[in-house]
Amino acid sequence: MPVFKLVNQDFFNSWSKDMAYVLGFFAADGCLTTNKTGGHYFSIQIKDLDHLKKIRKLLCSNHKITKRIHKRDSSVFYRIQIGSKDIWQDLHKLGMSEQKTKRLILPKIPVEFLFDFVRGYFDGDGGVWVGRLHSHRQKQSIGLQVYFTSSSQYFLNYKIIGSLYKRKSEAYVLRYASKSSIILYREMYKDKGLYLFRKKKIFNKFIKCGRSLDG
Repeated sequence: MPVFKLVNQDFFNSWSKDMAYVLGFFAADGCLTTNKTGGHYFSIQIKDLDHLKKIRKLLCSNHKITKRIHKRDSSVFYRIQIGSKDIWQDLHKLGMSEQKTKRLILPKIPVEFLFDFVRGYFDGDGGVWVGRLHSHRQKQSIGLQVYFTSSSQYFLNYKIIGSLYKRKSEAYVLRYASKSSIILYREMYKDKGLYLFRKKKIFNKFIKCGRSLDG
């Protein structure tokens, strides 16, 4: 017998911390599509199977997660695709589109949910780095950098102050130095909510090690 597919049709219809996080993640790693028969779908494809299961749970969905192999480098991804015209339309109203790669703009996010959205986008298309600076000096320091990537300059450059540059791959990168990265860390993780543990772990490493090392 066919399994009846469930999902919270109103998930993106009103703001909440969970909704803002998933919307941010979708902005990074999601896709809207319409098939030839007029079916409306949204999908998320990521490497972290356990994290995708957690997102599926927030959506109150029982849709199947499929495993996919990237043709270019044989890397493994996991994908969930959900058919829902209501959710498709809500995401479209929030600034998502079928060709969002270079057209993505930051939605009008209530201030209390801004950093939940940022954390979601960071988990999807962001990164954090910790390493030694000034390695030639006797007293070395530990540096922290947070960065966000997007093919849309308008998305990254919208009321956000940071070091913005363009890669050869046509993607834009917004990078933050240590002090700004710590501010982002405190704001992104100040409340309980979903996050990728492996990324937060890097922040924790920086805080545990401190900002300087004796050479």
